[in-house]
Amino acid sequence: MSMANADTSPKARIVVQQCLSAKLQVKPPSEESEAEYVEVGRGIIIYLCFLKGSTEDLVEKMVRSILTVRLSESEPNGKLVSVLDLPGDVLIVPQATLGGKAKGKAMQYHSNIDKTEGRELYSKFCTMCTEMFATNPKTKETNKTVKHGTYGNRQVLSVVTNGPYTHILDF
Repeated sequence: MSMANADTSPKARIVVQQCLSAKLQVKPPSEESEAEYVEVGRGIIIYLCFLKGSTEDLVEKMVRSILTVRLSESEPNGKLVSVLDLPGDVLIVPQATLGGKAKGKAMQYHSNIDKTEGRELYSKFCTMCTEMFATNPKTKETNKTVKHGTYGNRQVLSVVTNGPYTHILDF
């Protein structure tokens, strides 16, 4: 599904995957402390990459689209509903490699946004998702949450999926 204009290249790429549960290491173990994790139950995982040309206005459009698009299977009828209507949890994982292009035998990431700008937009995206969950009656009533990884760090991810049921969206 492409939400980018046909005459322009995408400004952001998202991969959405349905999950039954997921666990993301956000801080590796050190001599002083154990590894830290965030965990979610049934819902979606959002892998997110900002490309050159991304703006705060685009972030707002992305959040509205991704949280309201009908990609989650409801029970018992299997009807597709949004993660807000499921209701389900959300795990947001920064994924700069989604902006890569193969050139010969190597990958290049020239389309990716500057790391500082990307971190700011990622933070805004996470905040807006959290705010949308906090104001939605279904997610609020059932204590569903938005969790996220740390931008710019390698992280370990474990997923239990009821699929695979994965979608790529360009904005």
